[in-house]
Amino acid sequence: MTEAAATVPWYDAAAVARATPMPALIAALRKAFASGAFYAPARLAADMDGASLLVMPAWKRGERIGTKIVTVDPRARPSIRSTYVLTDRVSGRPIALIDGAALTRRRTAAASVLAASRLARPESATLFVIGTGALNAPIIEAYASAFGLTRVLVWGRDAAKAEEAARAARDRGYPAAAIATVAAGLAEADIVSAATLATEPLIAGALLRPGMHVDLIGAFRPDMREADVEAFARARVFVDTREGALEEAGDLLRAIATGAICTNAIEADLAALCSGAHPGRSDDRDAITLFKSVGTAIEDLAAAELVAAGVAP
Repeated sequence: MTEAAATVPWYDAAAVARATPMPALIAALRKAFASGAFYAPARLAADMDGASLLVMPAWKRGERIGTKIVTVDPRARPSIRSTYVLTDRVSGRPIALIDGAALTRRRTAAASVLAASRLARPESATLFVIGTGALNAPIIEAYASAFGLTRVLVWGRDAAKAEEAARAARDRGYPAAAIATVAAGLAEADIVSAATLATEPLIAGALLRPGMHVDLIGAFRPDMREADVEAFARARVFVDTREGALEEAGDLLRAIATGAICTNAIEADLAALCSGAHPGRSDDRDAITLFKSVGTAIEDLAAAELVAAGVAP
């Protein structure tokens, strides 16, 4: 092993969390999308003897290159493993190795709240989180950092897991409670954030209320859906990146395929919202806004730079 390789720091999940407090992470993502200096081509996906290899690169003009390497193997535990490599573009030398799963969870939640800062009503006080997986905690943390939440409602298919997630949130100081049905949560929520692997819609557009903001994080494959076509038809629709959403976002693609909306109904992406090219919700208080994300390597690189600058490993 060379001396350079031996000294490349490793940032584990705890170090990633310490280096990415949500206000700072949201600000870093906002700056990245507004700058136009970050680039992310389509990811590489390859079969690897029954497992999948995903490589997601991004670069910052003249400065850094970031590459997330993900293996998905249903025979392994955990089935998804990920490492992020941050590289100096000039020298070609690695700067940092980072826990890719932790980085992804935090930047995903931060990107949703970045969008909500432009699309949700500023006085939104009730957050409804659908899903009890690994994104549940960072979603709550991110929204609480930007909105004056007085209630956090949690729903999951497994009621016991929903209770457990709500209890864990209360232990961290958030006013959280489990709720029995999605319909009950939608009746109370100012913001609903869904992060699931659903293949059939959980969110019924008929139940959305004027002024709500809908944040759809799951449905990152064409065969997945978190919201029905009516939700898209009733809402002002925004995405993280147009290219990614129109290729991978199952519920959005379904809404377009059925004619509920057309491609031109997508008002703006995060770059337009962050640069000011689109005003977001503006004064339209009664609008239902909907943000559909599938993730982009731009977010990974912006978060990785924050990690490398922020703490010792």
